[in-house]
Amino acid sequence: MAVASFRGLGRTKRAAFTGTGAYLPARRMTNADLERMVDTSDAWIVQRTGIRERRIAAPEEATSDMALHAARAALADASLRAEDLDAIVVATMLGDRLVPSTAALVQAALGAPHAAAFDVGAACTGFVYALAVGASCVKSGLFRNVLVIGSECNSRIVDWTDRNTCILFGDGAGAAVLAAADGGEGSDILDVELGCDGAKAGLITIEAGGTRLPATPDTAAGGRHLLRMNGREVFKFAVNIMCHMLVDMCRRNGIALDDIALCIPHQVNYRVIEACCERVPLPLGRFYLNIDRCGNTSAASIPIALDEAVRAGRLARGDLVCILGFGAGMTWGSALVRW
Repeated sequence: MAVASFRGLGRTKRAAFTGTGAYLPARRMTNADLERMVDTSDAWIVQRTGIRERRIAAPEEATSDMALHAARAALADASLRAEDLDAIVVATMLGDRLVPSTAALVQAALGAPHAAAFDVGAACTGFVYALAVGASCVKSGLFRNVLVIGSECNSRIVDWTDRNTCILFGDGAGAAVLAAADGGEGSDILDVELGCDGAKAGLITIEAGGTRLPATPDTAAGGRHLLRMNGREVFKFAVNIMCHMLVDMCRRNGIALDDIALCIPHQVNYRVIEACCERVPLPLGRFYLNIDRCGNTSAASIPIALDEAVRAGRLARGDLVCILGFGAGMTWGSALVRW
């Protein structure tokens, strides 16, 4: 694993959060809708996941379209023009195309000609990875204003005949603006941990479509370009790594669990978060959850939840926030933020 503590950088800029935004598609797919598609029930889904509905992108909506909506909202919240952006980092596991990057499409649509633009691929942990990259660029002085986006169109890769996976995922996008600020005690990303256990890469995978197994009519007919997941093993991994990140972040920074005002976890499964709360322990009310309404939106889940928490008044300036992500790879990442 890699631990990136920004505390040891000496005289450095702060990477301050100056705006957030989010976008959810208009279409709601409820558990009742899924009952008509696969052998499942609302009670079964809620009991195992806590999900009641999720949003599904319209046929004409792509990953970049949702990212663009969230980006515009975040820029408006930050009172920043697109022309003032130095970089756009998009976290996604399913861009509009293989080439070019989704970030390039967002840059053009936003009208941000001065911004470098690139994608980060770490599946559901992607936003935390992108946040770490953005913060590093700001703190080093390379960039002044960085737009970090998480956007996913999971409905395009879900097997709608597999009740174990199709009930979990939704579509959406979230974004945050990081801006350089001089030292002091204002908003900042204080500490980051990033990790990966590639030996477990087979737990969540899309088999076909890459260079190992290019897409063909046969792979498409066999559903090999759709997402597959070992739910039981993923559950165990998620609980263990989430507890590790939370405890280790506090230990490294010399703070108590009670010092954390709010945790923004990847919205993977209500039961995962509940199990973590019991182990750590930390009250469930200290976690911001929207999985009941949004499902698992992969790299978009953390920034969507963050934006909702801000708008719901759950965060005050100076609060310590712990962001916790984990996903395919198997990857994980956490960030300690002074809001």
